[in-house]
Amino acid sequence: MFKLAALPLAALALSATAQAADIDVNLGSTERVTRLFAYPNNCNVICFRNWTLEQTVEHYLTQSVQRDGYDAAKVSVKSDNGTVYANISGVPKSYGQPLKNLLDAGDLAYNGASKLNNDKKWAYNWYLFLPLGMALDNRKSVELLHFPPDYSLTQAQDYLESATTDRWATLLTANGIAAPNTPAYQTIIDIAPIAAPSNAGSTLAGLYSYFNDYQTTMVKQVTQGAKGTSLPMVAFGAPVRDWIKTQYGQTVAVLGLATIEPAPGAKVPVLGSNHPSYIWYAADPASYDGDEAKADAAGLKVMGQDLSAACWQAGMGSKPGTDPSTLLNQCTQTWQVTQKEETCELFYTSVRKLSEADAQKKCETPPVKSELQQLKVPMPLPAEAV
Repeated sequence: MFKLAALPLAALALSATAQAADIDVNLGSTERVTRLFAYPNNCNVICFRNWTLEQTVEHYLTQSVQRDGYDAAKVSVKSDNGTVYANISGVPKSYGQPLKNLLDAGDLAYNGASKLNNDKKWAYNWYLFLPLGMALDNRKSVELLHFPPDYSLTQAQDYLESATTDRWATLLTANGIAAPNTPAYQTIIDIAPIAAPSNAGSTLAGLYSYFNDYQTTMVKQVTQGAKGTSLPMVAFGAPVRDWIKTQYGQTVAVLGLATIEPAPGAKVPVLGSNHPSYIWYAADPASYDGDEAKADAAGLKVMGQDLSAACWQAGMGSKPGTDPSTLLNQCTQTWQVTQKEETCELFYTSVRKLSEADAQKKCETPPVKSELQQLKVPMPLPAEAV
């Protein structure tokens, strides 16, 4: 397995421990906090979780401090005379600024969603959903995605709980990132900050311009790393890669590299990738008139690409300043050439749900071994549906 030296979040937060503070953050009016935290998250007469507004905000802010590695931090949220305040202990004094930045960007998202609704283009089953609960201080890399699935809000109350994010986290762990540390690498920006049914992707096409101010502000803020460095970003799926082209004039193919400049002097390396859920469509025999061999071949190809992209993300996030192109070459060589058998086994265990023993046997059969020799050779795949 390809391993990278990943610094534990506890170590990342160690230097901040000495300057841990007790901070108070004015989150704004009750009305503002209600809309920016999508409150109530999960009520249809009966509330799935019967939380107050203050409990809801505490929930998401606690996710953030934990994902930043501040395990001893405590969050308390109170309302006073129509204003909501958060008290956070055990974090750096500067911790309130990225939180304020997120909420300020959220105001832009709300403005875009309001205009969308005024133009009669808002669907009844959509929810404005900001990327709440993300790491705010110890981010390692950024993921640019399409939109969050509705159940991440209404059921999980966790932006990082979805089939998409779960699958990508397993690929990061396959590339040496300890499972508890993957959230620091999965700071998400969705170009449509709308929690919607998972099949709503085509409906959202053409609506992204409503959120231009929000999108560009988020990219500018979230890609800023420590000491003026820029965090690496992965652009997942065709709609997102097309948005990069529209917004920044850079063409980013799958496993293609580009550099964008969201703020003057800020050079952000961007890698194009398949959508994390694309493999389920690409490897579906129904996409090939029931031909399982063709479906397996396509799935193996996508798995090799996805592992290579996660390898790049893990390496760039673990070692800032690494040359993006050199690292990408190393990653593709690893997963599509030298460790292609492991790529194969991961496909059959994670996608086809075979046991490890059965996956190993499958990868040793002549037809599959023949396909493995072609992992780095382009082949036609069904068009991306997500």
